[in-house]
Amino acid sequence: MPKMNVEKKEKKAEKRKKLKERVAQKGEVELETEPKKKKQNLQATKEEEELTPEERRKLERKLKKERKKKEKQLMREAGISTKKVEPKKQSGSELALAYLTSWSENPEEWKFQKTRQTWLLLHMYDKEKVPDKYFTILLDYLQGLQGGARDITVQKAEAFMKEFDGSDAEDPNLLEKCERIRQVLQLLS
Repeated sequence: MPKMNVEKKEKKAEKRKKLKERVAQKGEVELETEPKKKKQNLQATKEEEELTPEERRKLERKLKKERKKKEKQLMREAGISTKKVEPKKQSGSELALAYLTSWSENPEEWKFQKTRQTWLLLHMYDKEKVPDKYFTILLDYLQGLQGGARDITVQKAEAFMKEFDGSDAEDPNLLEKCERIRQVLQLLS
């Protein structure tokens, strides 16, 4: 009995090897004529019919991997880059300012986003992160601010004012920041 199983396995292995060679030869011919080949259609033969679906799937995957490797090698030899270029992701400031612009210009399509609002509330006093043209829009946005976000914004602005009133610095950035804080306090109080 064990001898028969060994013989069956050897026959299957031999059939797989022949099938693999035949498909590889067919793939090489098509590779030369068509550099970007789509999914390969295997012809059903007697040998293929004897393979189980799982074995056939494994074989197809293996052959596909080999084809891709050969294509990459050819591309490298031709001097064509195979690396994929990922699109640049927008920074938090860009996303937040786009959110604010959308709120002012497209109120029908605008959708509330807590992370963008939080970013704006944290950085609204920084002139570099929120330029003057956006700060005027932000003041309009703050008029509609409700609940805990409004209370916390007022508390933070009052704390900043107390901190800056105690210091007599003549730093222009500090003066601009104080002016923004005053505007926010006047608006929300």
